[in-house]
Amino acid sequence: MHILLVDDDVALCELLSEYLEMEGFQVSMLHDGNQALQLINSAQQSWDAILLDVMLPGLNGFDLLKAIRLQSSIPVLMLTARGEDTDTVLGLELGADEYVAKPVSPRVLVARLRALIRRASSEQKSNVIKIGDLNLDKQARLLTVAGETIELTGAEFNLLNQLIDHAGEVVSREQLAKEGLGRALQAYDRRIETHMTQIRRKLGLRADGTERIKTVRGAGYQYVISR
Repeated sequence: MHILLVDDDVALCELLSEYLEMEGFQVSMLHDGNQALQLINSAQQSWDAILLDVMLPGLNGFDLLKAIRLQSSIPVLMLTARGEDTDTVLGLELGADEYVAKPVSPRVLVARLRALIRRASSEQKSNVIKIGDLNLDKQARLLTVAGETIELTGAEFNLLNQLIDHAGEVVSREQLAKEGLGRALQAYDRRIETHMTQIRRKLGLRADGTERIKTVRGAGYQYVISR
């Protein structure tokens, strides 16, 4: 696991880096907020988590965190010598995943870090659903079928998401309208049918020629799980 450590305390960085490397982590260190932002924006490297100090020269930790969250959901654990509740609340509201006040035991820090990375990995996996040759990434709102990216409108993605969440089950038109379109069906409302026609066209048939979405007359729609 690769960690980016951003802290202006060089001695502390070296101590934490040595301990983290003993625990099997790869560590990159920076001591200036602006340098850290340039490296993150360059997208030349990726990390499993960022350890971020609040009091940094150039760009403080809070501003750096805001910049990170504009482009990434990477786990961020904030380190600070300031343990005030207002700092903790601000850090969490800006998108920090953990907040640890210095001094902190390296052993405790490693335990927090491992738990944070495990949680982030679990959440990422739960956002990606694979059924046969179909992959649906909820967080990225990305759909691929047989490795090919399929462009869906927002409404189409929401409706397909509902069917995939209940794959193998029948989802009523009323539920699809409420959860997928955000509003109840009206009399003679054909929006669901229209969207389903487009979704079917874009997905195409399975390799064996069978349809992916089945209409269950009088009940709703079902994303069919192939046997």
